[in-house]
Formats: sequence, structure tokens, C-alpha cells
Amino acid sequence: MAHRLVALSLHDGTHRVLAEGADFYAAPRLSADGRRLAWIEWDRPELPWTATRLCLAGVDAEGVIGPAVTLAGATGDDSLQQPTFTDDGRLICLSDRAGWWQPWAERGGQWHPAPGAGHPAENADAVFHTTFEVERRVDNGVALSTSGVDWSEPRPLAAADHASAPWQQGTVSYLPLAEGHLLLARQEEGWGFLIERDVAGRERYLAAEFSRFRQLAADADCFYCIAASPARLPAVLAIDRAGGALRVLAGGEAPLAEAELSRPQSLRFATGEGESAQAFFYPPRNAACPEPGHGRPPLVVFVHGGPTSACHPVFDPRIQFWTQRGFAVADLNYRGSSGFGRACRLRLAGEWGRIDVEDVCALVRDLGEAGLIDPARAFVRGASAGGYTALCALAFRELFRGGASLYGVSDPASLRRVTHKFEADYLDWLIGDPERDAERYRQRTPLLHAGEIGAPVIFFQGGLDAVVVPWQTEAMVAALRAHGVPVEYRLYPDERHGFCRAAHLADALEREWRFYRCLLD
Repeated sequence: MAHRLVALSLHDGTHRVLAEGADFYAAPRLSADGRRLAWIEWDRPELPWTATRLCLAGVDAEGVIGPAVTLAGATGDDSLQQPTFTDDGRLICLSDRAGWWQPWAERGGQWHPAPGAGHPAENADAVFHTTFEVERRVDNGVALSTSGVDWSEPRPLAAADHASAPWQQGTVSYLPLAEGHLLLARQEEGWGFLIERDVAGRERYLAAEFSRFRQLAADADCFYCIAASPARLPAVLAIDRAGGALRVLAGGEAPLAEAELSRPQSLRFATGEGESAQAFFYPPRNAACPEPGHGRPPLVVFVHGGPTSACHPVFDPRIQFWTQRGFAVADLNYRGSSGFGRACRLRLAGEWGRIDVEDVCALVRDLGEAGLIDPARAFVRGASAGGYTALCALAFRELFRGGASLYGVSDPASLRRVTHKFEADYLDWLIGDPERDAERYRQRTPLLHAGEIGAPVIFFQGGLDAVVVPWQTEAMVAALRAHGVPVEYRLYPDERHGFCRAAHLADALEREWRFYRCLLD
């Protein structure tokens, strides 16, 4: 399959090839005067979060594209994303060459930190909520006014990511403004912050009630974004540029009263190789529903998919489902998650099925030692790549009372043979070459270690799933049953990879809860 960058005519539907020869293209951007075109490209076996190139070509008066020049990424040691042009025609792009996805700009034919960025600070404050307190007021759940938006003193750009791993096209997580200002969606220790930064390096924090920001936009009066918070459904916000007051234009409902809401508690814990990982802990929260059993609560560990992705401290009805029923939840950002810098993101190279499992277990031990949960009543669950980690944890550790795999990978070598072009080399990066590293695959394939799983497992699968196809899950179910392991299996014939129907999502949660309840009785 060949990928190209093309221009489509709105008049007759014809197309013209603008660039070809690379394996993938993303994020084409045209300057305001129409004279320059920038884009991101990369070749296999790289992934967009490992190594990409920023390219630029001139456009003549007839719309013909000239020869392309690689501005950054030619050496293959940085990941670039989201190129855009300022109003005066300068090109800005996010690069992680300094260890974090930060805005860099062209100047004199070279790349430098964007205006006001300075040089990345090695010891910049990494946790915003420990150093900056913001008061906020909510008016009827619609109009919000925020204090504490004064400009800070100039400082170097924080050592933090300003984007997530580019799994999708069209992401806007930063925005160049007039007079060298930048609007930034920053991620620090899993938390998201919306920041306006001026050319001198002064910053002000906006919309402090929210903890994740996407799709930034602006006009003369307001900033706009899609935002999420620990207490609200996703919302479209309009933020007054002068004073910081904001309005919720759509969404933003609060499904639970504060007394019933379990809020995320950020924690960092020690794991293997002298390193650490991050997670969000949600204690049980429902006075009308006591926890199952007595004493410290049981725990459900959520393992995110990707695996080069992340969990965020935002309202998740699945998490509240468990905390409403007396379970604690730990939402884990294992080593290899995005949003914690390039070194952490690349930590999974060759290590998938090992360090992520190590982090799951270290998290349970840490919470148990802190007296927050009962480690003898811990469960692990995950979807897709998270399901793989959950199955590996059940196969290679004797720590969990039970677990759940939602369309999870049980045979990575089989997945590699049928997956699509975008992820065709992903398994080689995560585990290794299947021929050269055949023993490593064997050691990290849950299907081949079904006899080592003693804890009961419940499986959920979509019948139309083309990523983790049904036979892979069904082979795992059959193998466990052959070894006498209690198993439940639920197939939703019309679902794909990731369930969409509300009835199926509700049914899966209810079945999983009843499955765990039986194991606690």
C-alpha cells in the first residue's frame, strides 16, 4: 500500500500528488499566503512517536509544489508533530529533541525553541498542582469565572510534553498567537494545563478546573478548546482572553454530586531498575453502598491500551462505576506511557510484556503497603494492548484474584501477521523480531502460558474486530478451560475493536462486576 500527500480539487474532484516516496504522511499545513507547504513524514520501521521528519516545499502562483527540503528529523533521533505557521509566516513545530514535545521555530534556516521558550529547564517544576494554587467558582454549571490567571515571572519552558502520542490526525495541542504568544496544552505528571505564554516567557494558567485540553482555537476575544475534568463530562469551552472567565458552550455536565464523586489522587511509586511510574488512585466513594467484605477495599487496576498511550485524570464513568460499588481503582501510566517525555515513551522498546507487568505489580504492592487497598483482593483489567498486559500479569505473577481482557492480545506473533500497515512494525519495536527473538515472543505470549494462569478470567470480544480477531480470544478461552481455569466469555457479534454501543458497554461492566463479586464471596 502506497501513501502519498495529494491536493484535491473542490471543483471536479481531481487530485494532484504533492509528495510521495515516504511510507506515511501527516499534518500538511499551508502558510497563510499560500506560498509554503509543511508536512510530517516517516518511514517504516519508525513510528510517529519514535522518529519523523519535518518537510517544507515552496508553492508557486499556479499551485505547483517545488522540491521539498527536510528541515528537521533527518538524523532520525527526534519525533516531530503538528507543524503550523504564525501569522507572519514563520514555521513552528513540536519536537522532542530536547526530551519533551515542545514548540520549536525556524530562525535563520535553523531550529530553535519557540519565542519565549528559552532553553528547556533541567530542573523545572514538574508538578504544577504542588506549586500553584487556583481558586475557582462554578455558576450553575454553565458560566465559570476563574481567578489566579495573573502572569508569572519569566521562566524557561517547563520540561514537559505539550502533546500526546500522535495516534490520530488533526490534533491541535498548541497555538501560535499574535506578538509571539503561545497557547499551550501542557502535560505534567499526567495532569493537563492550559497556558498562555508570552514572548518573554511569562505564563498564565487558564481554566483551572479542567485537567485535559484538546483542539485549541482562538479569535480576537476568546480561546476555545475541548476540555475534560475529574468531575465533568467533556466540554467545549470559550475562555475570555482578557480576564480568563470562561463559558461552557456545550457538554460539561456533572453526572455525580460531589459527595458521590471519587476524585483522582496522583501518585508516583518505585518500580524496577530503580525507576518509577505514575498512577491515579480513586478510593471508593458511595456512602449508601459499603465495600464488599470488610476492612480495606478491593482494587481494580486499569491498564490503558496503545500501549504507547496514557490515562488522564478526567471523569470516566467506568471508574466511577467501580468506586460506587465499593472498589478502589488505580489507573496506571506504566513506563512507556506518553506524556512523560521521550525517554519514558521509548522505555517500552523491546520490553512490552515485562516492564508494564512489573509496574502493575509494583503499584498493587505500593497501595497495599500504604494501607489503601487489600492486596489479597486485587483484580487487573485492560482493553486491547491493556488486555495483553493484564493477561501477562495473570500468567507471570501470582498476585491477582482475577482479571478481565477486553479484546486483549493473547498471541502477539499472530497479531503481527494480520495487523495493518501503520502498526506493521510496532510488535518488532515492542518485543523484537519474531525470528531472531522467537524465544522472547514465546516467553511473553499468554496463550502459550495458559497453564500458568490460576486466577479466573472474563473475556469480552467484538465479532467484527479486525485487529484482535475473535479466534485469538477464543483460542485463549479454550486453552484456559482445558487447564481447568474458571472462564467467562462474552461475544458481541456486531462490535469492532473498541465497543461503541451503550447497551454493550453497560452489559460488559455489569458482567465484569458480577464476575469479581463471586470471587470475593
